[in-house]
Amino acid sequence: MDARSIFFNEFGKLRSGWRFAVFIALMTLAGMLFGGLAIFALGLAFPEAVAGGTPLLLAVNGVVSLAISLGVGWFCGKYLENLPFRALGAAFTKGWLKHFVLGSLLGVVSLSFAVLIGMIFGGLSFRFNAESSGTAILRTLIFSFLIFAAAAAFEEALFRGYILQTFMRSGHVLFGIVLTSLLFATVHNANPGATAFSWINTFLAGVWFAVAYLKTRDLWLPFGLHLTWNWAQGSIFGVEVSGLTDLVSAPLMRETDVGPAWLTGGNYGIEGGIACTVALAAATAAVYFLPIAKPTDEMIAFTSTESKGLDLKGNIDRPGGVG
Repeated sequence: MDARSIFFNEFGKLRSGWRFAVFIALMTLAGMLFGGLAIFALGLAFPEAVAGGTPLLLAVNGVVSLAISLGVGWFCGKYLENLPFRALGAAFTKGWLKHFVLGSLLGVVSLSFAVLIGMIFGGLSFRFNAESSGTAILRTLIFSFLIFAAAAAFEEALFRGYILQTFMRSGHVLFGIVLTSLLFATVHNANPGATAFSWINTFLAGVWFAVAYLKTRDLWLPFGLHLTWNWAQGSIFGVEVSGLTDLVSAPLMRETDVGPAWLTGGNYGIEGGIACTVALAAATAAVYFLPIAKPTDEMIAFTSTESKGLDLKGNIDRPGGVG
């Protein structure tokens, strides 16, 4: 093995590990620059939003972070692998709406299944939110949906975007799934009430979203799952979302959690308990065997294999090889 082969594969492309490192470095730099500028501008216009860590701050941070993730992913794809933007799976390609709708439905059903388990075993109960007006509830449902959408879109673009995809192209699919799920779980470990159990469940959620990505090779299915799981959890059932309680002011229902915490998740919300574990396992199997979600030939070409090059129309010059 010569020195060049440490950095470049047989097709003259930077190896996937180095591509991952470049992506992370650029994400860090862009986040510091553009994220910092966005927060500074928001602070000038709405100082109370920045000081209090409000939903507005979270929404702005999600939108800016999404733009950075997609921009850096596109840059790395184009200049390191000769790929167009649509290879990221975030464009309005064929079947995107069907995949998003399917994901959205499955996200609500999966979260509801976790809640049902908690209810069957007596740990959770719910009542209609009579303390809030109908207008307040409707406003919360709408605005929280937008906030959760920004956050879910950013996390899917970051973890199931370029990082997972570049390892897939080099033949390291399992490694990419494990790595991105580890990163996904670990960034949530700083949330209030996080435990070892919540870390495991978040890792499993990362695997679920990765399987959804593999099913369609676009981000719309995992985005739908991620978005409506969080939205149903916080805005419909009134459960803490990964330990966060300030995102939803007037949910449709109010939760009563009598535990035990190993079942219901305690202060972290249902994602910290075994009810969530069972639901995630079932949801992952459901997505894996889902018969009506399939990738297009183009998206398979973009994500399946390393090659000498992909032109901007997605035509493979020479398949095979490892990264």
